[in-house]
Amino acid sequence: MIMVITMGSDWLNRNKLAAVARQAATQAVRPAEFVKITNYNAILGYPILSPPGLVINEKLVCSGRIPKQSEVAAWLTTGASGEPQP
Repeated sequence: MIMVITMGSDWLNRNKLAAVARQAATQAVRPAEFVKITNYNAILGYPILSPPGLVINEKLVCSGRIPKQSEVAAWLTTGASGEPQP
C-alpha cells in the first residue's frame, strides 16, 4: 500500500491537494493510505519550501502548488521512486 501525506497549515489548499491525490489514487487503481499533517514541527521534517506539500512513500514529490491529477497518478504508479510498482 502506498502512503500519501498531504501537509500544510492552510486547510483549504491542503484539502484541495488531498482531494486531487484521492482522485488520482482512484484513477490509478492504487490502494493508498492518506495522512494529513498540519503540525509545523512535523512539516519541518521534510524538505518542503512552501506548502502545501505532497509526500508519497516518504519522498517529497511536490510543494508550493497543487499538482494536476495526472501528475499525482504518475507518481502513485511509480511509487514516487521512478520505478514501476506492482
